[in-house]
Amino acid sequence: MPSTLAAIVGRSKDTSNYENAIRALGISCFTTTDAEKASQATHLILPGGGDITPAFFGQQNRGSRSIDTELDIIQLQAAAFFMEQKKPILGICKGLQLINVHLGGTITQDIAAADAHRWAGRDQYHPVYHCGLNHNDFFYQLYGSGTRVNSAHHQAIDRIGNGLVPVCRAADGTIEGIMHTSLPVIAVQWHPERMMDEGGSRLLHYFTLHPSVW
Repeated sequence: MPSTLAAIVGRSKDTSNYENAIRALGISCFTTTDAEKASQATHLILPGGGDITPAFFGQQNRGSRSIDTELDIIQLQAAAFFMEQKKPILGICKGLQLINVHLGGTITQDIAAADAHRWAGRDQYHPVYHCGLNHNDFFYQLYGSGTRVNSAHHQAIDRIGNGLVPVCRAADGTIEGIMHTSLPVIAVQWHPERMMDEGGSRLLHYFTLHPSVW
């Protein structure tokens, strides 16, 4: 089995936190805006960032901001490559939403509970609870019935994409974690790279160091 090499598809000025977190686990990684180059890695990370271009999920702009359409296209291409190759993908915050959109889902562009979830000059924190149908999903394996996570978003999944299931939610019902039922694709709405000592390293370790879980 080849050594783990994680591709982070994003702009390098925005990805140092992700690179530092992955390398702290002893895993090699690189940041790229070339979807074909990313497809040569063993693992894909779709990082957080601005909001997704609403046209990609069939809507007009109803509160989306910090849009980077060029990057959206590259990230969606990378997701398609990895899903075709059945290689592991981890979505973080915007990355969760990108996976959902790629698989035909939609986004609520400004959730009713945004004040409790959005970036407020810092991450906010709140509990999330397991909502899977069994105990086999990654969230229950890592965190049991619930855990506390950080939060810096104002959008969330509305209609869930094809093949995806929610594995955890916030108390207000916001979907905070998803997985694919047949592909090695998992995603969370929070930022594990910014809470490594508070459960974040557990998730990144699971994703990057244990290919057998797939």
